[in-house]
Amino acid sequence: MAAVSLQRPLAALGLLCVAFALLTGCATTDDLGDQPEPSYIAETADELLAAPIAVATPVDGGIDSEPEETVRIDRPKNGLTEVVVETKADDRHEVIRDLVVEARQLLREVELPYVFTGKGRRETLRGRPVAFALWSETSQSWSIAHVEIPRPPVRWRPGGRPMPFVLRAPGITAQHVKGTGAERLMFSFSKGDEPLKVYGRKFPVFDSALIAKRRWRAVAETAKPIVYLPFTADTLDPRFVTDGRDYLRATAKRAIEELRRAAVPSIAFPGQLLADVVPAEVIMTLAVIEQTDDTDFRRKNLQAFEEVLSQYGLKREEAYRFSISRAKAIGPMQFTNRRGNGTYALVVRRCPGARLDPDFERGATNLLNAMKAAICLFDIELKQMPAPIRDAYWGNKTVLGIFPVAAYNGGPRNVTRLRRVLDRMGVEITALRAPGAVGQSMTVPCPCVWREGPDGIVPVTIPSYNNENRWYIEKYQNIIDLLGERS
Repeated sequence: MAAVSLQRPLAALGLLCVAFALLTGCATTDDLGDQPEPSYIAETADELLAAPIAVATPVDGGIDSEPEETVRIDRPKNGLTEVVVETKADDRHEVIRDLVVEARQLLREVELPYVFTGKGRRETLRGRPVAFALWSETSQSWSIAHVEIPRPPVRWRPGGRPMPFVLRAPGITAQHVKGTGAERLMFSFSKGDEPLKVYGRKFPVFDSALIAKRRWRAVAETAKPIVYLPFTADTLDPRFVTDGRDYLRATAKRAIEELRRAAVPSIAFPGQLLADVVPAEVIMTLAVIEQTDDTDFRRKNLQAFEEVLSQYGLKREEAYRFSISRAKAIGPMQFTNRRGNGTYALVVRRCPGARLDPDFERGATNLLNAMKAAICLFDIELKQMPAPIRDAYWGNKTVLGIFPVAAYNGGPRNVTRLRRVLDRMGVEITALRAPGAVGQSMTVPCPCVWREGPDGIVPVTIPSYNNENRWYIEKYQNIIDLLGERS
């Protein structure tokens, strides 16, 4: 475990470390490279990307917010109406949104070429074709690059052996950046010395039952192409970061308000409403943490969160709908439901007043529904926690949110392990605090929690008990204040 300097901008990040417990509803995106076959989910309307968003002041830090003062874009027709946009730097996010919409329109007309090898019973589908819409700032024109990636997905790891692929785009070079599946597969492209910007991608989803039967022609004929753009630095803009934060907050508040109107009771706190059990900003954190790779977080810290928030700001309802982990956790909140009788089904049964969508794939990929399910899951887990944790949580929900957050990541036993670790550290639950400022020369190995004592509020390293869960708690503490009302 590397020592992490705590001279980071803690006030801006806002941590809150501590205890909270929850039943495992998710699997973190610790490894975003190896993704299983995704499920097809019908796409939402194009207006989701074209509609205006109410925006706030851009978030400071981590992103260059000073592009060129004025940008002129003369877009070629390519089957579209020619558009000329005069824009200032403050409107850069609108230019990006327009380009994403145009790329989507272009890709809808693109045919994906399927290649078969062998004959008769030995015939097989060689790979998976993917199309990318590329924008040249120099020529102000679009081009389409066809890439064939391995099928089934290879076990690719960041920093490991390069993923093999076939490129069909004369004069263009490509490099695999990350991911193998519908949510995160991304390449970088260039033409000569000019990097081309990626504003769209078309990816086919196959029928798993037909794959199992090796009916390759039927697999290709029934493939469901989705036009969905994973994260790319070309779409990163401070306005999307604030838009994403505002969208998550509005959705979390709506989820809580719907539970309040339905008067759903809490099972963990008799006499209280479920709507009062979990603050909106705590539920918001899960939608970001679940999509933030541990490696990215350790390397980029706040910027890793900004990249995820920007996707919510740009795509809103569409964001992370195709996200699937090796543990088959799906959607923005990464719910699991093994064999149709797992965590999600349990929450639907135990929380009938919430009126959750009983269809797992549809319910887990709808952010509003998934947030309500996460609130129900928090309540179920809190009910199973020892009374001292549960009572302390009610009086300090954001700081002690680390307990249900720990359970959300890895199940109830992680709550027990975390409690034992805190006892070994000599940290009382009631002494846990939100992160505070530390001395200029202070360096503490993290993940850590923050304890109030004679020397003030100080960080204390969390000893090893579950590495993934410790970093999950660390991510939670780093993002909670960023998502709060003060941000």
